[in-house]
Amino acid sequence: QVQLVESGGGLVQAGGSLRLSCAASGRTFSSTVVAWFRQAPGQEREFVACISRSGDRTLYGDSVKGRFTISRDNDKNTGYLQMNSLKPEDTAVYYCATRVSNILTITPPLYDTWGQGTPVTVSS
Repeated sequence: QVQLVESGGGLVQAGGSLRLSCAASGRTFSSTVVAWFRQAPGQEREFVACISRSGDRTLYGDSVKGRFTISRDNDKNTGYLQMNSLKPEDTAVYYCATRVSNILTITPPLYDTWGQGTPVTVSS
């Protein structure tokens, strides 16, 4: 069973950048799709991005396309989310999730392992 720990969140001004990391334990990380979701207070969990096992395919939510980049390093068992041109509406808790598959999906229940989340606050 993979365990996930996110890091890299914090407070940033609008227009700034942050890089989130998702460190995975366990030996199945390279067999999983890695995704990032976010949830703002009072809002439903929103799909941000996901990446295939080898990193050759990615999928992004419409609200982050062109600003965020998902990547992974299977040798380090770590996934990343580079967030540029941040906006106040990007403020949320960001969660890393994995599923043992190579099919990309934006549906949260299809991911079987979740991290505890890392908060991101973008000030205007």
